[in-house]
This record gives sequence, structure tokens and C-alpha cells, in this order.
Amino acid sequence: MDNNTHLVIMAGGIGSRFWPMSTPHKPKQFIDPLGCGRTLIQLTCDRFADVCPMANTWVVTSDAYADIVHQQLPDIPVSHILREPCRRNTAPCIAYVSWRIKAENPKANIIVTPSDHIVMDVQEFKRVMRVALAFTAEADGILTLGMQPTRPETGYGYIQADLSAACVRAKEIYRVDAFREKPNVETAEKYIKQKSYFWNAGIFIFHVSTVVNALRVYAPEISSIFEQLLPVYGTADEQAAINQHFPKCPSISFDYAVMEKADEVFVFPASFGWSDLGTWGSLQEQLTKDNNGNVAVGPDIRLYDSSDCIIHALGEKRVVVQGLNGYVVAEHDNSLLICRRDQEQRISKLAAD
Repeated sequence: MDNNTHLVIMAGGIGSRFWPMSTPHKPKQFIDPLGCGRTLIQLTCDRFADVCPMANTWVVTSDAYADIVHQQLPDIPVSHILREPCRRNTAPCIAYVSWRIKAENPKANIIVTPSDHIVMDVQEFKRVMRVALAFTAEADGILTLGMQPTRPETGYGYIQADLSAACVRAKEIYRVDAFREKPNVETAEKYIKQKSYFWNAGIFIFHVSTVVNALRVYAPEISSIFEQLLPVYGTADEQAAINQHFPKCPSISFDYAVMEKADEVFVFPASFGWSDLGTWGSLQEQLTKDNNGNVAVGPDIRLYDSSDCIIHALGEKRVVVQGLNGYVVAEHDNSLLICRRDQEQRISKLAAD
């Protein structure tokens, strides 16, 4: 491991995904939908073992979740759990932590990742990370990962790569031609056929000097806020200063603020069993199915005459399901969800509200 490597985990997300297991007080990054004994944020941290020292790991979250981050990731320095006083999307998040890391290590090479995704092939993921870090350590560019699409997905944004020539420094890395919004089905099908489109995973790798300079050029209204706070980073006055100035930032994503404007932007097409895990149905796609397409997560789940279902019940209760096709059954504490897969998001939102 390189002591200049720093990992940033973005963990401020809220929402009703994976209800009833997740709630506004414990959103999906802090739950264990895989039933493996580790939450999504813990799995995120785990897969960077041997890539980044724990002492160089940072989490950016809301003030409401800082304590649960510390509980689930006790080995991360408390001073590296940065508290956002309000939600302002990913550009202010990345700007804050980048200037904070720069104050501590101006030679830092940074990985930024969401906290709530899954990766099935961790060894390939680590290989990709090492290649990516070697690239950004030498190249003055921002690198993002593009996931090899396996279906015409409408729930992800896409990255169009220029596959005509690989970068000289890394044969697996290409320049980005364009970023595309979440498409409709017809457009997604066209993307799949063209072979040069990849899912946007929202994972970024860059040298700290590269990202700071890019923010200065393309998002000066954000960069000026955090640059003026350099004297207070790492001091007792930091949180009060952040509480005062962070809300002044516009709410904008890093993609919109920087990636779509910058010239030196690159993509690393990769395949390591990645998923954003937006729904119980997306979890079903990642796990081992029985002969009828069912997925069961729990100690005692029995299915009869059922197909294309996901049953999630980690409690000690015996769960017996008969005669369902295309359903989600999820139990947690005193709540039970039973709904059709194609109605999951609507029903979960109604139930969570």
C-alpha cells in the first residue's frame, strides 16, 4: 500500500430503499441486505483492504449519521468522519474532503466511492483500483470507472468512451467522449449495441492537486468556500466553520460541476460484479437463484410453487411461501413487506412515509 493513497466513502444518502430493513434513521448503507453479517458501508471499507491504509480512510456523512459510522467503522480515525450540516450533493462533498485531505497530505492520491454499492469479484476490483491509482499518480486527469453493461438498464447514467485508442500510460483506460443521462429503454438498447457505452458507477480516482485545480476552474463558487477554510482544517474550529459555510454551496453533483466540463477526463471500463442495489429486485439479480429463479436470504425460508421471488428474513422465524410469482417478501423488526417486484419502489415509499 502507498501511504499517499486516501479513500473517501460518501455516506450521506437517505431514502426508502430496502424498506422495511432500512429507515430514514438507518438508510441502506448501514444495513446488511446480503445477510452476510456486514453492512454495505462495512463491505465498502473491507474491499479496500490492501489498497488503502485504514488511517487514510475518510467518511463524509451527515451529522445525523456520524455516530453510526463510528459504530460500524471504529478503526477509522474519528477526525476523518466529516459531518455535513446539510445535503448539497456530491460536488460540495468532494470539494470539502479534497481540501481537508490536501491540508493533511498535498501528495495524496484519492479514491472517492459511494458507501452503498456491492462488488462480487473483490480481487478484480482491487486490481482495477491499483491500475487506476498508478494512472492518476502520474497523469493530470480525473478517472472514473465505467461498468460493462449486462442489460439495457434505464436506472443508471452512461459514459461514452473513445475506444479508438487507449491511453499511453494504461492500455485499459480511455478518454471520455460524453456523459449521458439515464436513458429510456430504446436509447439504452442502442447504447448496449454500440459497445462504447458503460454504466456510470460514480467512483472517481484523482490526485488531490488535480481535483482541487479542476474545482477552482469549473466550480469556483464551491472551491472558494473550502479554500478559505484551510487555516481551520484539523483544528477545534473546523466543524463550526463548516456548519457556517457549507450551506452556502449550491446543490450540484460532481458529474455536472466538473466531469462534464473538464478536458482531461478518463474512463476505466471494468467488470467485477458491480451493482448500485437500488431495490430488492436488484439484489435478487446479484445473488444465487434456485431452479425457479427465487432468492432466499435468511436462516429458515421455504418456497413452494413459487418463481422469480426474493424472500429476505434474517430473523429466527420460519418463513413459508407458496404460490407467488415475481414478488418481494421482506421482514425486519415489526414490519413485513409483501408486494410485486414491479411495484416495489412505489409501495416502499408509501410504507416508509
